[in-house]
Parts: sequence; structure tokens; C-alpha cells
Amino acid sequence: MMWLYRTLVVALLPVAIPVLKIRDRLKGKRRPAFRERFALQLPDLERRGMWIHAVSVGEVEIARRLIREIHTDRPRFPILLSATTSTGLDLARRIAGDGVTVIPCPIDLPGAVRRVFDAADPRALVVVETELWPEMLHQAGRRRIPAAVVNARLSDSSFRSYRRVRPLLEPLLAPVRLVLARSEADAERFAALGVSTDTIRVAGNIKYDLEPDPTPLSWVEDALAAAGDRPIVVAGSTMEGEEATVLDTVARLEEEGRSVLLILAPRHPERFDTVAELVTRRGLSMIRRSSGDQPAASTTVYLLDTIGELARAYRVAAVAFIGGSLAPTGGHNPLEAAVWGVPVLSGPHVRNFVEVYDEMTAVGAARLVADGDELATALARWLDDPAAARAAGAAGRAAVEANRGATALTAAALLELADEAQPTGDNR
Repeated sequence: MMWLYRTLVVALLPVAIPVLKIRDRLKGKRRPAFRERFALQLPDLERRGMWIHAVSVGEVEIARRLIREIHTDRPRFPILLSATTSTGLDLARRIAGDGVTVIPCPIDLPGAVRRVFDAADPRALVVVETELWPEMLHQAGRRRIPAAVVNARLSDSSFRSYRRVRPLLEPLLAPVRLVLARSEADAERFAALGVSTDTIRVAGNIKYDLEPDPTPLSWVEDALAAAGDRPIVVAGSTMEGEEATVLDTVARLEEEGRSVLLILAPRHPERFDTVAELVTRRGLSMIRRSSGDQPAASTTVYLLDTIGELARAYRVAAVAFIGGSLAPTGGHNPLEAAVWGVPVLSGPHVRNFVEVYDEMTAVGAARLVADGDELATALARWLDDPAAARAAGAAGRAAVEANRGATALTAAALLELADEAQPTGDNR
């Protein structure tokens, strides 16, 4: 299976690399240099620590909490943190402290992956959620390095796809010595794929272990002053097509006599300019965060075209809309708003956070809407009844508090796994 996989990757790379470069240039998207992705420019890596691999911003946030917990117990324990996307890498580099080295995820080919393992010689490989790279896991197994999957999840669609190829997956998953699942359902799915039940534990969802970041944002006081009596609505992590729906909703509210200040935060930086053009074409008064100008009483849209400020921006919201959910991309994390006591609206496509939304909708902290009409109706209800909105937000905050604890359990289990690894660094 590995030879077939390697052959396919090698065959596709000559086509994929120029296509990706052209597409990135057209969209203004940044990726790590391919020399970095082939691990040809590795920094000096501390050896015999832990390699934690994340995909993008959400997974890096999970890794950040784990690293902080690990370093609380063992301040000098070396961590190698890799991420796949540019936004994930940017966040990883910003949050990396002492003892943490950040690199791009290596191309999943023997040479690139081998160079990272040779340089770091980790005691354990830790994969966040379901980022399962065959070569990475295969080489961990060959070197007798235990692998762990943390905050492990498998959606219904992913599980159905994986189950069809279970005979091919079983050897891939052989190096996995620990699966710390978010829920009983996730644990059962991993077991159904052939992972030994002895290695599976339900540890809970690390994403509940977040605290509001009190670091002030330079523009918040100006935004509150500009809003005046208007409620602030934050639309966060929006995807293509959703901004138009949100702007239609704001226009409809205006027609009905409900003025709001909209803080709009697209998910991907390469779309910031496109979204700005969309707002401008609609004739709405807009200030871009990147301009350095502050919102004024005449401002309708404050475009948050920055990285790393959205989670703190939710604190000023009367209501939050979480994107990636009207567009069928699986949704984004509603807990970043809930932790501030802010009620949440979302589209129906929330497969990435099913358990979280089940909890939040059950206590009334979140409402799922099917389309723009339902979004406008639900938003108007909460804006017209601020007391109900505050009660919904308080219920969301209580749900966060009730589900804490997964980070400490996970970090302890990972250190135990690392301590059981071979004492020698010659694992090849």
C-alpha cells in the first residue's frame, strides 16, 4: 500500500506544484516555500521531545493549549509543532514560546518526512484531530515511535469513506498507540476502523478549554463609541457566498428600522480584498481594520481584515454569526463567542462541531438557520429581546464551563506515552 501511495504522490507532484503556484498567485494566497515543505531548510531542532502536527488555525489552537499544559508540568520539554496551512503556520509562529519550534508540514514523501524524524528524533508523534498522513505514520511505526491522535474525531461522512477502505487503513493505523477521542461516538468509529479498543479513551473536547483572552484590542473602544445605541453583530469566519447573505440581512434589518454595526471577519486572508469590494459595491459605509482608521457613527461595516483578533472581537457582540455553516464547509468554532456569553447563530452545515452545537442548541445558546431569511428572522428576534439574548449567551458560557478538563487529561496521557518510548535516539 505504501509503495502505491508513494507512486501516486510522486506522479501527482509535477502537476500539483505548478497548479498550486498559479492558483495561489491568482488568489493572493501564500504557502510555505517548497524547499521548506521538502524539509530542506530545517532549523536546529531539539531532540527527544514531541512532534505535534496540526492542520490550520483551529488545530493549532488545540496544540497551543496542550503545549501550555505540558510546559506547566515540564517547562523544558522540547516540542516540534508543524502546521499545513499558511494561516495555521502564522498563528503557530506567533504563539510559539520557549521550547517550541515551528515548521511547515513536510510533503508526505519518504525523504522529507525522514529528514524531520532524523533531525528531531521525537519520543512521540501527536496528530491533532484526523490529520492522518500515511508516510508520517509509516515512518513513526518503522522507528517504533508511538503515535497518538488527540481530540480525535470522525464525522459521519469521513467514517463512511474510511470504512470502505478499512483493510488499507489498518496497517496505516498500526503505529497509533493512543486515541483520545472527543466523544463516545468518535471512540466507537475509531474502533470500527480497526484501532484496538485498548488504545482508545474518551478525553472530551479540548476546544471547551478556552478562556476569554483579556488582551485589549486597540479599536474596541472606538467601535463601541461608533455603535452608540446600535447593537454590534459579529459575523466571523465567513466563507465565499456568506458575506453577501450577511449583508442582505443587515440591509433587511435597516429597512425594518433596526440599525446595527456589523463587524465582518472573512475566514481566509486572500479573500479580504474581494469582500471589501463586495461591501463597497453595495454602497455601505465601511472601514477596514488594516487601514488603521477607526469606525465612526456613520460606519455600517467594520471589516476585520486581520488574523488573530476575531476571538477577542466577539466580546463586543450582542449576537454572533459563525460562518462556514451556510456554505457547506462544516462550520467553525462557536465556543469562541460562547465563552464571552454571546449567543450564536449558524447555518445548518456544522459537521465539524456537531457535538458542540448539539449541546449549545439544547440549552438555547445557539440557533441553526437554513438560509438568509431564517438568519434575518432569528437575528431580529434576539436584537428585539436583549434579555433573551443575554440569557442565551449565559447558557452558552455555562456549557463551556461544564465541559472543561480535556486539556489536562490529554497532556498527562501524552507525557505518559512519551515517557514509555525507547530511551535511545537511534530508532531507524
